[in-house]
Amino acid sequence: MHPTLFQNRVFLILLTLVTLAFGAILWQFHGAVFWGVVLAILFTPFHRKLLRRMPGSPNLAALATLGLCLVIVILPMTLISLSLVQEATGIYDRLKSGQLNFGQYLQQILDAMPAWAAGLLDRFNLTTLGELQEKLSSVAVQASQFFATKALSIGQNTLEFVVGFGVMLYLLFFLLRDGSALAARINRATPLDTEHKRQLASKFTTVIRATVKGNIVVAASQGALGGLIFWILGIQGPVLWGVAMAFLSLLPAVGAGLVWGPVALYFLATGAVWQGVVLALYGVGVIGLVDNILRPLLVGKDTKMPDYVVLISTLGGMALFGLTGFVIGPAIAALFIASWDLFAPPDSPAGPSNSER
Repeated sequence: MHPTLFQNRVFLILLTLVTLAFGAILWQFHGAVFWGVVLAILFTPFHRKLLRRMPGSPNLAALATLGLCLVIVILPMTLISLSLVQEATGIYDRLKSGQLNFGQYLQQILDAMPAWAAGLLDRFNLTTLGELQEKLSSVAVQASQFFATKALSIGQNTLEFVVGFGVMLYLLFFLLRDGSALAARINRATPLDTEHKRQLASKFTTVIRATVKGNIVVAASQGALGGLIFWILGIQGPVLWGVAMAFLSLLPAVGAGLVWGPVALYFLATGAVWQGVVLALYGVGVIGLVDNILRPLLVGKDTKMPDYVVLISTLGGMALFGLTGFVIGPAIAALFIASWDLFAPPDSPAGPSNSER
């Protein structure tokens, strides 16, 4: 074997090993690193505008952009989290003291059901009080264990969250300040054709921006609208349920309906007809309309991906990567489509051939 070829192979092996080792080190803060990169991509256009106005002050421009990010994104999330913790604690106390009795609510629904519906449930042995009590007790025990585990986990992971949050802000500052130089270096090191690298990088940043901005706008809109109608109808914990609808809205088409739908059915079954009708009409005509109009415009239009690809990649990404999967899933899907388009370009509509003219 030629000495130069042997040295190149050894170097590639060494490069692979140290890259994997460095990735393993970063994995402990993969969430902080990921969101630092995402926020840098989102706020880079604003940072570039600042740099054009203050070309000799890159540190000041990065600090100003970081401050804007704190005001627009992080401060509102902190305030909502504090309200969420207060309402969740209140509801948990009511569950623990028995003031919230889901067995009683379920019994009210069963009593209000028409004969044919009660007969259908009875056929599946779902109206037997003993079985109901057993199932409700099991649910209550599991819910108590869940809340206790989460409370303990939050207490134990506070330091980890603070460290991760600090790492994200620290990384975000340097990505804003030095992001262009870092991107250029990665571009030089990537062994692809220049045009291919340009198309893939453009597709990746477009999908990240469209997915994050689109999903956040849809989630915030649906959560705010859902919390508002819950507050108007006098349902306890409107912030809690609004946040739940915002998170579930990451699941296209059905997300927020998993919260307001059962509440509307409970109202209708227990005789609160006008509340149930108002909530159902509001959920379909207002909350659902936000998802049907904004999501295709903000996500599908910019990513230029079919709606079904966006849906499947979002669900698959969240199943594999957790909450951050709503960004990672569509980004991987977009890179998949873009890579195959580069490998086998789609047929373009051709004009008439010379023989047909």
